[in-house]
Parts: sequence; C-alpha cells; structure tokens
Amino acid sequence: MDAAQQEATARARELQRNWYGEPLGALFRKLIDDLGLNQARLAGVLGLSAPMLSQLMSGQRAKIGNPAVVQRVQLLQELAGQVADGSVSAAEATDRMDEIKRSQGGSVLSNTTQTTNSSGAPTVKRVVREIQSLLRSVAAAGDIIDAADTLAPSHPELAEFLKVYGAGRTSDAVAHYQSHQS
Repeated sequence: MDAAQQEATARARELQRNWYGEPLGALFRKLIDDLGLNQARLAGVLGLSAPMLSQLMSGQRAKIGNPAVVQRVQLLQELAGQVADGSVSAAEATDRMDEIKRSQGGSVLSNTTQTTNSSGAPTVKRVVREIQSLLRSVAAAGDIIDAADTLAPSHPELAEFLKVYGAGRTSDAVAHYQSHQS
C-alpha cells in the first residue's frame, strides 16, 4: 500500500470513528467474535455484499450508505450485549439474527419482546427505537454530536436529547425517556 492509500485509509477510519463510534473493522470484528459469526454470515445478516463488508472493514470505504444497514448494525450490537450478559441464549441469538436480516431497518423485536403494552400502547423501548431510527436516518452519529455541541451553550436540554437518542445506546435513551415522563 502506498502512502496515498495509507492516508486515505486512515482518513476513512477516522470518519468511521466519528460516525459509528469506532472504525468499522473493530466494530465488525467484535460482532463476529461476540455472536460467533464469520464475515460472510455477518455480511448476509447486515444485507451487504461480502466485498462491501471487506471494504468497510479495511477502510477502503468509509460510510455505510444504507440507513437500514446502519440500523441492523445497531441491532446486532444490542444483541451482542444481550448474549454477553446472558439475557439471550445462543439459540435465541440465531433466531434474532434471522429477524434482523429480514428487517428493513425499523425496529426488530423478537417474539418474546412486546411492542405494545396491555392497553395496546407502544412500549417505551419501541418509542425510543423509533426516535433513534429517525435521527440516525438523517445524520451520522458524529454529525449529531457536532450539532449537539453547537446547541449546548444555548439549549442544553435539546443538546442532551440529540446526544442520547442520536448517538447513544438504546438503554441510555430508555432511561432518559423514562426520567422525563410525568
């Protein structure tokens, strides 16, 4: 790899760090390890071609262009956390990955996760995921954080909202949502 290619790769990885919180190579390797996948299976679940996944991992490409794929990455990260904490078994994770693969980027919830409560109203987690999905479909996490930092001096509550829902974990957004209910 020549110096120009190395510089372009470093630039792409830095953009990925801003947009996704870390370079996609590291993020995807964690998902592969945590969920017991290989690259081909990960590409299939995400809805990417194997060459595209490879280019994103190596830094030849910086951005995931499809918001539905970004949402699937986020859902897989959440699933990996649930597998790690023991709340989801390996067998359940396989079923959930199949659901994620079929999703169009909206909320994907397993059969054991209710999307509505007994009165028929959406659950807090579903509402939060919809807000996150909407924010993340219009801007990358790094851009949302930049916007929040710009707003923070004059509108700190709005800045916090953007950071929590636009670039934070679902569990943190659920806690934020619940703390602001009357």
